[in-house]
Amino acid sequence: MNRRMFMKASMAFATLSGMSGLSTLLARSAWANADIADGVAQPFDFNLLKKHAANLAKKPYGGAAAPLPDTLANLTPQAYNEIAYDPAHALWSNIKGHQLDVQFFHVGMGFKRRIRMFSVDPANREAREIHFRPELFNYNKAHVDTKQLEGKTDLGFAGFRVFKAPDLSSRDIVSFLGASYFRAVDDTYQYGLSARGIAINTFSSTPEEFPDFTAYWFETPKAGDTTFTVYALLDGPSCTGAYKFTIHCEKKQVVMEIENNLYARKDIAQLGIAPMTTMFSCGTNERRVCDTIHPQIHDSDRLAMWTGKGEWICRPLNNPQRLAFNAFEDENPRGFGMLQTDHNFDDYQDVIGWYNKRPSLWVEPVGNWGKGTIDLLEIPTTGETMDNIVCFWNPAETITAGSEHRFSYKLYWSSLPPVHSNLARVYATRTGMGGFPEGWAPGEHYPDVWARRFAVDFIGGDLNAAAPKGITPVIDISSGTIKQVEILYVQPFNGYRILFDWYPDTPSTEAVNMRMYLRTGSETLSETWLYQYFPPPPDKRNYVDDRQMHA
Repeated sequence: MNRRMFMKASMAFATLSGMSGLSTLLARSAWANADIADGVAQPFDFNLLKKHAANLAKKPYGGAAAPLPDTLANLTPQAYNEIAYDPAHALWSNIKGHQLDVQFFHVGMGFKRRIRMFSVDPANREAREIHFRPELFNYNKAHVDTKQLEGKTDLGFAGFRVFKAPDLSSRDIVSFLGASYFRAVDDTYQYGLSARGIAINTFSSTPEEFPDFTAYWFETPKAGDTTFTVYALLDGPSCTGAYKFTIHCEKKQVVMEIENNLYARKDIAQLGIAPMTTMFSCGTNERRVCDTIHPQIHDSDRLAMWTGKGEWICRPLNNPQRLAFNAFEDENPRGFGMLQTDHNFDDYQDVIGWYNKRPSLWVEPVGNWGKGTIDLLEIPTTGETMDNIVCFWNPAETITAGSEHRFSYKLYWSSLPPVHSNLARVYATRTGMGGFPEGWAPGEHYPDVWARRFAVDFIGGDLNAAAPKGITPVIDISSGTIKQVEILYVQPFNGYRILFDWYPDTPSTEAVNMRMYLRTGSETLSETWLYQYFPPPPDKRNYVDDRQMHA
């Protein structure tokens, strides 16, 4: 279990009782170890699920999760971690030669939503429910009073995780847990950032909502399959949804093909499609809270965007001192994602979080998404225990009660995205005090004029070939003045560093938006670097000489 598995408890509850074609799977048959699905067979397909989600949106929202038995509601995180699913009862353990298997998370602690699980026979399109029973779990030292759980087949489960051969019991590669959150790994087996089924009113005048996946249907794969399909029902105060996940568990990455069908119960001010949440505490460009043994602490270091017009954009992440929201307009985006581009252990020195192993997440829209914005929310944090970065696609169309919407896309959980530009790309962004030549410091030899220095490193592309012709940085800023621009070749990473100092021209502390790319003549050489800098107040714009000199 990861440190942030406990962050988002389920926030809504609705039953599936009364749904047409999928109703009331509560009758039980004899249970055998060979098949943990013990419910009565009922017809199931994606069209039935979509019809049910549409009908559910016409009814009032069911409200908060029902109370759990005291022995589960009062669990500590440590006790909850002690509860383990019994691999002998994994969903597909009865398939000889199976490459994939599924285990379920126990409800308890902050995970109060009782999620229903179904096994689907793809041959006859019939589903049978998997009811909760204590014998599916090993409680170890959790000190759970299992007598309080006897006969409570309606407890359901909190979520599920997926395992891949040859390790079908101890190292999972996909996890769905809490509200509509889910994650996957690459070949490092290290979880990092999370995705969500939907984001609603993340940054708007109305409170943010966290709809839940309230039921899952698992298609039984063939023995040699490394791809499986799971369907999900989403339910929340403002919308419902029917989801289809086709999940490819490949050798070096996990790829998810997602189709969502959304049905609005209410008007929605801000709808987030393909949302992802990550953590950025400090890095090469932001050192404010890095007073630890770790040079950097982050799950992701940048937002990358490939626009509908073909422009490649790098936006380094910030840990701002106050909440920051940005919306980047686009039409039919080709892709975007949160990337972890630095995989060097020496840059983190972390043997607990293993940030150098964390995957990137890339969104590839399927079909035309039309006009909208890629929204980025950055929340101040003082450490590494909170996901403080949120990103998603916000369609321009108005989301009104009774409307229906469909989006298809792919998610790539991998070290780096599956696509990249042939242009030079941003290698790193660094900031520090400026106003004096490199190699010197403010003081007696140079005026004590406050400025902020930026160093943006570019690698790859045609930089080396273009150098004899001249490399020109094209820099735009929303306020202030740029001085001391330098272009330096840096042999250790075989790239170019662009140095410049930013000087304020007002006492304002409002964000300064910066934009830069490289060109030679009229030819573009690099992707576009975007940055947002928050100047300190005027009384903090000085250099402090804290040397103690004694005779």
